[in-house]
Amino acid sequence: MKKTLIWAALLLTTVQLNAQTTLTLEDCRDMAVQNSKELDQARIDREMAGYDKKIALANYFPNISATGAYMYNNRDIALISDSQSQLLRNAGTLVQGQLDAAAGNAVTQLGTAMNQKMTQLMTAIQTNPALAAEYMGSPMWQTVLQMLQGMDPSSLAGLVPNIADPINAIGADIDKTLHPDLHNVWVGAITVEQPLFAGGKIVYSNQMASLAENLADAKYDMKYADVLLDVDQAYWQIVSIAAKKKLAQSYSELLHQMQADVQHAIQAGVATESDALQVQVKANEADMLYTKSSNGLELAKMLLCKRIGLPLDTEIVLADEDLDVIPIPARTEEKSLEDIYASRPETRSLSLAKEIYDRKAKVVRADMLPTVALVGNYLISNPNAYNGIQNTWQGGMFSVGVMVRVPICHGGENMYKYRKAKAEARQYTDQYDDATGLIDLQVAQQRKLCGEALEKLTMAENNLASAEENLRKASVGYEAGVIETNTVLGAQTAWLSAHSEYIDAGIELQMAAASLQKAEGNYNAEIK
Repeated sequence: MKKTLIWAALLLTTVQLNAQTTLTLEDCRDMAVQNSKELDQARIDREMAGYDKKIALANYFPNISATGAYMYNNRDIALISDSQSQLLRNAGTLVQGQLDAAAGNAVTQLGTAMNQKMTQLMTAIQTNPALAAEYMGSPMWQTVLQMLQGMDPSSLAGLVPNIADPINAIGADIDKTLHPDLHNVWVGAITVEQPLFAGGKIVYSNQMASLAENLADAKYDMKYADVLLDVDQAYWQIVSIAAKKKLAQSYSELLHQMQADVQHAIQAGVATESDALQVQVKANEADMLYTKSSNGLELAKMLLCKRIGLPLDTEIVLADEDLDVIPIPARTEEKSLEDIYASRPETRSLSLAKEIYDRKAKVVRADMLPTVALVGNYLISNPNAYNGIQNTWQGGMFSVGVMVRVPICHGGENMYKYRKAKAEARQYTDQYDDATGLIDLQVAQQRKLCGEALEKLTMAENNLASAEENLRKASVGYEAGVIETNTVLGAQTAWLSAHSEYIDAGIELQMAAASLQKAEGNYNAEIK
């Protein structure tokens, strides 16, 4: 979105340039800021720092993840041996055989006992005359005796039921359960992890991310100030060359006019060919100076076009290009050194770097403290063992717990990391102190240069006024015939030199003022 707005603004500016080619210093600054690749890289760095801040903020929230897995096994898993499996599948047959054998023995023993009892009963009846007389002749008793004698005890064996098949089926079912189908295994899990205490690591990491974002802003301001200073210098360089081109043109016209006057004087007999040659040489020098100024102006405009993102062959005119008087930059209120330190991106960067490494040391220290986290899981699998081992998706299982990690020893690694981070923080403290000292010197130097440039401009104005008056008097005297050609040429040369020094002094003051603005931290970007 930001790039779209930048390119739209650049396109709008280009359309305006097609209608009017006059550019102010502010226009050039805005276009340079929009076109600078270095600033675009700094913007990307700021954007990435913002993402890092959001990444650090995400550590406060629970980490939720879902996991799914499938695995094929070429061999199955048996929970019992083959011999035990065989016993389970034939359990009914084995039990039936044992029951039949037990029933046979019981029938045999019962028949023997019954025969013994019948023999004893018959003996008792026969040996007792009273019983023998009463029962032996009784038809009913004879019928009972015959039934008892005819009873076969082996007929009782049929009373044992057939249980082999049901027990074999149960054994086979149990055996199948003890041979789960693990050829295809499916597992799914949802895990939730919520940190409860991390030794302050999350808090300090978020602080580091915020400081890193501010550091990216400070680095952007450094690039921004460099871009503005480069554009200011290119702008005023064009103004200087354009003024000197106008000066060279005026000087050339003046000499060509004098060259015509000398020719008239030669015809009148009051001048010589030597005078004409002297004027011709000066006129040629003036023409060469004009040509160099024209070429220099064209190259300077190409450089500015490159800085502001326009094609090199674009015809541009600066708002201050045709000024006869170089403007004096507005004086700003002097800032205190504390305010300058706070405004300069260099000192802000070093201060932020120190704070970042302070937080880094605390993050490393947090690695030596216990960490506590709340963990929750939901697990589902096929096969599952929630109700025996079954090949079904029969629900899942929740689990919640607290995990505590206590570091004990790792060769002192974390302690050395902590000391290293503290040493780096001290290193940036020293660099900050050195930077403030250099800034003090730079600000004092730029302020003195501005004062000297202003004094030089004042003296150049006085010299220019004197040179113009001297040229006026020399021109009047030459026209009156009381001053020689050499004197007029010297006055013209002095006028050219004074005018050139005035232009240089004005541009030098503008350059010094721009450098002072940067030194005092006044070139920071207003829109973040």
